[in-house]
Amino acid sequence: MKKLTIIAALAMSLSSTVALAADLVVGVSWSNFQEERWKTDEAAIKAALEKAGAKYISADAQSSSSKQLSDIESLIAQGANALIVLAQDASAVGPAINAASDEGIPVVAYDRLIEDNRAFYLTFDNVEVGRMQAAAVLAAQPKGNYVMIKGSPTDPNADFLRGGQQEVLQKAIDSGDVKIVGEAYTDGWVPANAQRNMEQILTAQDNKVDAVVASNDGTAGGVVAALTAQGMEGIPVSGQDGDHAALNRVALGTQTVSVWKDARELGKNAAEIAAQLAAGKKLSEIEGATEWTSPKGTKMTAHFLKPVPVTQDNLNVVLDAGWIEKAALCAGVDAAKVAACK
Repeated sequence: MKKLTIIAALAMSLSSTVALAADLVVGVSWSNFQEERWKTDEAAIKAALEKAGAKYISADAQSSSSKQLSDIESLIAQGANALIVLAQDASAVGPAINAASDEGIPVVAYDRLIEDNRAFYLTFDNVEVGRMQAAAVLAAQPKGNYVMIKGSPTDPNADFLRGGQQEVLQKAIDSGDVKIVGEAYTDGWVPANAQRNMEQILTAQDNKVDAVVASNDGTAGGVVAALTAQGMEGIPVSGQDGDHAALNRVALGTQTVSVWKDARELGKNAAEIAAQLAAGKKLSEIEGATEWTSPKGTKMTAHFLKPVPVTQDNLNVVLDAGWIEKAALCAGVDAAKVAACK
């Protein structure tokens, strides 16, 4: 195992990036590359590290928590001075964090919580994302039978999202306006699993479903496929991530909202933070760092970025940001009905 070594740390720029010696290596452990958005995250991380003069190495766990452990060991053996970890299983990744700590290698828990106060937790406010999802669906369908399609049971974000969703829906549930008639976790966040869950719920409810709160754009895609097969496309469905296919569904009207988390900013921040930690900064010295206590009571150092709910009414937000091209956003859309597509 290579001990943490940094030949020199140059002056920090106004943008808080750290220009480091060319031998600085940042290893990134991805849970999988199945979701569209991780490629966007990776591009942002690579760009920020290149700007800092650092080397990028990575491994794809391919949805295997055991492979992720060996991946992280390999990244350490390859000379990683800092690690960015997108955990496949937040509980199972613990031994890898221990291995990194033993080598003096700092860890950024990327987008998903790793319950360890030695890791810097960087993510968007996922409880707020859940609130935004439920609020958009509730505005579109204030009464009726709701289905909750949750994320992976091994990802703490799934429960953060679900908690935020419940906060918004609780009053309508208490009044009887909204009834939750089905709820399911989606193993691995896999769209096909979400589709199968939705199909089973539709069968059990004889298609008497009025709205679906799906926890990300991948699961939303599975839900929309199941609804479309039953001629039910167009009922309110939520998502998140700003996947291009999902934003097109928003424009088409088959998805109500995609809560956009600009992965470019998340990736950029992760690279900058990893470089600063490798240079010797303490967790608490990172710009924007805050003390945060997990639901299990673990005191963490974290930084939360702000998400943006995108509906048909504000699709120009993602166009203006260069997140998606108009041709992709508006494919198949009646431009006369959607302002952003005119």
